[in-house]
Amino acid sequence: MQLVWDGFVKALQLLCSGDPEVLGVTLLSLQISGLATGISLLIGLPLGTLLALHEFKTRRFWISLINTGMALPPVVVGLGVSIFLWRSGPLGDLRLMYTPIAIIIAQTVIAAPVVTGLTLAALQQLNPRLQLQLLGLGASRWQMIWLLWREARLPLLAALMAGFGSVISEVGASMMVGGNLRGQTRVLTTAIVLETSKGEFAAALALSMLLLLLAYLVNLFLTWVQQRQSKG
Repeated sequence: MQLVWDGFVKALQLLCSGDPEVLGVTLLSLQISGLATGISLLIGLPLGTLLALHEFKTRRFWISLINTGMALPPVVVGLGVSIFLWRSGPLGDLRLMYTPIAIIIAQTVIAAPVVTGLTLAALQQLNPRLQLQLLGLGASRWQMIWLLWREARLPLLAALMAGFGSVISEVGASMMVGGNLRGQTRVLTTAIVLETSKGEFAAALALSMLLLLLAYLVNLFLTWVQQRQSKG
């Protein structure tokens, strides 16, 4: 219990002191995970909609692939992205390895299947007659899709929260493609691993509490938006 208390006290000290390194790591974590979640939304929302509203021969194969992707181990994603970004890899000339962009790519690969799969599930739960009713009332194809998104906005917001949650707490891929470089690619999760390996358990607990606080505040805002939409 003393270790937990020391971690809690140190977390308060870090928050109140405004330590620039801790603030930098926290802001970088939020920026990387936020961008990865946003890109995943841009990929997952239309892809999930396509799979939900269209029938084609290979549809079940793609759905099974998406469902499998929702359980992708982060270290496997990190290895796959590393192979592409290494100097000898197909994208090695871009020199993206051990940069924040590399972490964003890895986290996008992790979050995109989650957003896609939950978008697919959200739209499949809607009454299939709703599409016909909207088209019968004169709505265009794009208007129909927009109205279906509005109808399923609550589970779609849940998909957004799940996508963010899958990357803000991710460490394996970030460590492999980012390298945990101080002031460049060090995020909260990799910093926690570093402090733990050094035996600085109080510091690791303090950073863990900051990570939980960050995740809670983001999800608190998204939950507020979700519940406000529900009342509306």
